[in-house]
Amino acid sequence: MIIRLSGTFGAGKTTTARELTARLSDARLFGAEKVGEMLWHVLGVPERDFQDLPPWQGLVVESARQVLAYVGGTLVVTRTVLVERYRREIHAGLTAAGVPVRHLLLHTDRDTLVRRIRTDVEPESVAARQWRLDHLDEYERALPWLRRDAEVVDTTDVAPGPVAELVLSRVRGT
Repeated sequence: MIIRLSGTFGAGKTTTARELTARLSDARLFGAEKVGEMLWHVLGVPERDFQDLPPWQGLVVESARQVLAYVGGTLVVTRTVLVERYRREIHAGLTAAGVPVRHLLLHTDRDTLVRRIRTDVEPESVAARQWRLDHLDEYERALPWLRRDAEVVDTTDVAPGPVAELVLSRVRGT
């Protein structure tokens, strides 16, 4: 099974994923961005985003499928995908491979996102922080289809531990 946490940068995906993997004995964190980094190495840095490199979607599917076949259990995947076609390609590939996916959208209001990005204690360059801020409009444009595609989890004023518990309760159906 894959628990896919999406949402824009600053919504709490990485922190929630760490909390989830600590609570699920069979869970592993799967970073789809590492597939993108490998493609950068091979194909060069794309103009906009590594998700725009045509092999990315298929490689994410195949990597996740093979990791699950090797270790079993649950993969917790954090990735902001703001192009609906890319999300459909990944979901179709995982479905065809027989991999069940629970997609949860971690969402909060723009003011909270801006505050979180600006006060994030993770080491990050000023340029990377600005890149995250610059993508808030793109996230807001994608929200209508994201809301249709995923179960929305409001992370406003909720600490990561309780967010992880909420995600677990939804995944377990409790």
